[in-house]
Amino acid sequence: MGFELRKKGKFEEANKFVERMQEIQGEAKVALSKVQEDMKKYADKHRKEVEEYRVGDLVLLSTKNLKYQMVGRRMEKLTERFVRPYKVKSIVLTNAIELELPSTVRIHPVVNVSRVRRYTSQVEGQKKEMPQSMVIEGEEE
Repeated sequence: MGFELRKKGKFEEANKFVERMQEIQGEAKVALSKVQEDMKKYADKHRKEVEEYRVGDLVLLSTKNLKYQMVGRRMEKLTERFVRPYKVKSIVLTNAIELELPSTVRIHPVVNVSRVRRYTSQVEGQKKEMPQSMVIEGEEE
């Protein structure tokens, strides 16, 4: 793409203009490609590899978008960040999966993979225990 010279001859000013435009266009292409590489480098610093899920995998669902359904629970800061393991029903896109959700969870079943985490079961013999309350100076905490 660019300007092509038709005749050489009496249009020296026009030829100079065309050469100057071709030079400016070349410099602009080089500058744009350099900026594009820099932007990609800085954008990729914050990206991570997308975890691949398969149909039947168990995942935990983030409670970030479930706040309106968790009314009546304890304080928000003490609420679990991820709830229940749900099965992956199908893979919609590389970054979206469909979950088998019960009718009580009233959200769309297709969620972004950033809203789920792979479920890992507890190690055999591991118990989930709440810490005992402590008595300090005769008062129970």
